Amino acid sequence: MMISPTLPAELKAALDGKLQGFSRTDAAQRSQKISTAYRAGGGSGTIKSEADALAYALARMPATYAAVAASLNALTEIAPSLAPETLLDVGAGPGTASWAAAEAFPSLQDFTLLDANATLSRLALDLARDSSRLAECRYLPGDAGANLAEVSQADLVIASYIIGELSEADQRKLAETMWAKARHALVVIEPGTPAGYARILALRQQLITAGAYVAAPCPHERPCPLIAPDWCHFSQRLPRSQAHRQIKSAEVPFEDERFIYVALTRTAPASRAARVLAPPDVGKAEIAAKLCTEEGVALTKVPRRDKAAYASARRWRWGDAVIAES
Repeated sequence: MMISPTLPAELKAALDGKLQGFSRTDAAQRSQKISTAYRAGGGSGTIKSEADALAYALARMPATYAAVAASLNALTEIAPSLAPETLLDVGAGPGTASWAAAEAFPSLQDFTLLDANATLSRLALDLARDSSRLAECRYLPGDAGANLAEVSQADLVIASYIIGELSEADQRKLAETMWAKARHALVVIEPGTPAGYARILALRQQLITAGAYVAAPCPHERPCPLIAPDWCHFSQRLPRSQAHRQIKSAEVPFEDERFIYVALTRTAPASRAARVLAPPDVGKAEIAAKLCTEEGVALTKVPRRDKAAYASARRWRWGDAVIAES
């Protein structure tokens, strides 16, 4: 079951309820300040009040949710038998990844969220209060890395948009701890920038060395075959609400979130699939697609005269797992 990149109805309703009477102008100013701090390499320390947390949620929750949803869809496609019952959401913020995981895995029953920002933790608990799935979630305030060392293992561990806030040494330490706590799978999502890709590559290699298997997006555990300035990343389109457009000063009714992720498992995937690394070029005579395969990067061309293969290739989208055509 592929989950939608749009916020679940329960979450949207809870967020809309919190936003009643909330000034969009004030939200725009606050979210701009927060975004500037993040781009400068800062963390969530600028989110200090309920209004800050709401502005952040309005500006970033939809895109973060879309990226996590796409990453979890990729994992469930490669590991369809994965049915986690317990979740650890590391650097949970307002709980975005937990909501996506609840949608992706009906099997989840126990949610533990970790984040140092008390303001975001209060918002997360408020948003989850009336949820049919997340009402009983636990949110542990304080340093996520320190708390992570103390909590029990979980079937699934997720860390979205968090490791970029840490030093390289702390990234390695957190990666080691998260993998130790992941009974079955670990999913890490970062911004789809060259820097985000570099962080994911480093974590990927570190944990492969520790015995992890890559379920997605890579169809192998070998070094990434892409050569700089190329880098691996994906894009998820999501609709913008009117309020979202207002605070972003945006005209278009959608946005494209660029992200990079890695989904690691304790057991090797039963099968491997090639990954579409860029939007395919659909021509009159053929479709050309850049694929990451077990053997490396390949430019696959599907001629129109091969009607069945051409029809299948027309459905390929950037980020899809596909059976590579020879």
